[in-house]
Amino acid sequence: MRYPVILGIESSCDETAAAVVRNGREVLSNVISSQVPLHKVYGGVVPEIASRKHIENIDGVILQALADAKMSWDDIDAIAVTYGPGLVGALLVGVAEAKALAYALHKPLLGVHHMKGHIAANYITNAEWKPPFLCLVVSGGHTHLVMVEDYQHYKILGKTRDDAAGEAFDKVSRAIGLGYPGGPQIQKAAEKGNPQAIHFPRPCLEEEGYSFSFSGLKSAVLNYLNQQEMKAEAVDSADVAASFQAAVVEVLVTKTMQAAKDLGVSRVAVAGGVSANKPLREALQEACLQNHFDFCRPEFIFCTDNAAMIACAAYYEYKQGESADLSLNANPNLTL
Repeated sequence: MRYPVILGIESSCDETAAAVVRNGREVLSNVISSQVPLHKVYGGVVPEIASRKHIENIDGVILQALADAKMSWDDIDAIAVTYGPGLVGALLVGVAEAKALAYALHKPLLGVHHMKGHIAANYITNAEWKPPFLCLVVSGGHTHLVMVEDYQHYKILGKTRDDAAGEAFDKVSRAIGLGYPGGPQIQKAAEKGNPQAIHFPRPCLEEEGYSFSFSGLKSAVLNYLNQQEMKAEAVDSADVAASFQAAVVEVLVTKTMQAAKDLGVSRVAVAGGVSANKPLREALQEACLQNHFDFCRPEFIFCTDNAAMIACAAYYEYKQGESADLSLNANPNLTL
């Protein structure tokens, strides 16, 4: 029996990625060209630079993915691409490339929601993992609690009212002089700090429901830094990083566990760039163990933006006979 082989393309932010995935879960290649060094000097992603770099990189990344998978174009059954949400210019590069390939090669075109891709990363890590389950999706642009009812149906239970968790990491990292990207920098600094040194607020913990808010927490850190400066007192950046990280992790884990209990689910997963944060992974795993929930988290390589997760998510659309036509366009504000 021959299993479907899908070429995935991802260009929603600052990673140009392509991957070849067989049968939805077997990753034959996964190529990622990161622009982090390019944007680091600016303290964050510059959309115009990201778009230009995607144009330069995308052909080479796709050809490398095919070569690594030892595949030819004839072996590919469908072309999948992220079409939203994300940076519009960056998305357009991937969408245009995918449409051109689908047209020239007479292959089905599959448009994939970026968040569905992140959730699907769990299927790659654990071949036995399948819906239904509760998933915490945490990244630079999203903080969502999603009930994954089946491969095609998702219900958003709650999301951030303002900053996403990853966005807060980036802003706080910049404020204490650690630079970009914020997540890895905060985690590294926090390893040398005391998570109880400074008490930062835990937004939304006292509220019912599953909403998040990290703008106030970010402001609390900035206020603390300003107060220390006005008092001419030194700032221990490691303590600030550890205390801030502890607050974020506590909010994310507490809200996720509450939702899991309220819904009576038996399985919980995490996804997105922030799911690479080691203290978050460990805290979620421990909480799930204590509450007798099965827990799944992607391998580190599949936490940040990649194309294997896009091809994996597209597989379930392909199985249903779904496809997009050549009118497919980038949608930076695409909702789940």
